[in-house]
Amino acid sequence: MSHPTTRVLTMLELLQANHRMGGAELARRLEVDERTVRRYAARLGDLGVPVVAERGRYGGYRLTPGFKLPPLMLTDDEATAVVLGLLAGRRIGLPAGATESALAKVQRVLPAALRERVQALEETLGFTLAARDGTAPATAALLTLAAAARARRRVRLRYRSWRDAESERDLDPYGLVFHSGRWYVTGHDHRSGEVRTFRVDRVLAAEPGTETYEVPDDADPVRQVTRALAAVPYAHDVEVLLETSLDEARRRVPPSVATLTRAGGGVLMSTRAEHLDGMARMLAGLGWPFVVHRPDELRAHIRDLARVLTEQAARPNPNPGAGRPAPGPP
Repeated sequence: MSHPTTRVLTMLELLQANHRMGGAELARRLEVDERTVRRYAARLGDLGVPVVAERGRYGGYRLTPGFKLPPLMLTDDEATAVVLGLLAGRRIGLPAGATESALAKVQRVLPAALRERVQALEETLGFTLAARDGTAPATAALLTLAAAARARRRVRLRYRSWRDAESERDLDPYGLVFHSGRWYVTGHDHRSGEVRTFRVDRVLAAEPGTETYEVPDDADPVRQVTRALAAVPYAHDVEVLLETSLDEARRRVPPSVATLTRAGGGVLMSTRAEHLDGMARMLAGLGWPFVVHRPDELRAHIRDLARVLTEQAARPNPNPGAGRPAPGPP
């Protein structure tokens, strides 16, 4: 019982279990001195727990009669961690209704002083990440898939594709992956006979079965999901040799965007693109020299982008004096 927070909570448990306890007895049970016991009593008071200190020869400590401990007790650090997690949950694709109700319940059972501080955090905290709506999976499906993956039990899925077509399939889930605001499950799909990736928010129903399976030794759910997203079919296959190191390329180009391999003294970036003008802007933004391998149409889009940028750079300033600092006093 070395951590002060642990001893404070133990003191609370002792006072709940006993009508009153003397300072010497509390000190012995907590393995501290009586001065520290007084400090712990003050700490409980700060948390909204009414501890009455009785002075005198037969004095001691007791809880205010009628006081009932709420079902949840958190330290300041723990409450902050819980609230931050729930607030962030709004932004990363967790069910909005569940996060809102959980946040309300946590705040309702906190002591008054701590509740005020937590509410101040909620009211003053800002996010640069926009909230993601419509991508939260059903909680039941998420928990069913997680339990099945851990127990290695086959699951019967009813799934809605991006074309809005429904299907039923048996899946051996290897694991769940959270990526860019969405939840995915990956595993062996018995309908196609392949390892497939599915968006959990498109799972209409998930029913666990009784059949079990073995996960292959080389199964890697994170790698599978990122490769699957990078291989989403687009109109153009793109290969560009980037003149940089593989480590630098990986820092700038995520695996969900392209596959990166060492080649020809640089890094071969292989991906697919729906619009080549967007790919031209991406290559310009990376800032490294590059050689286009394919498609040849990409070269024309890069030249078009260069021409537009050259034209923009040549535009005269209609108000050349604007933005200059005002001259100072002589």
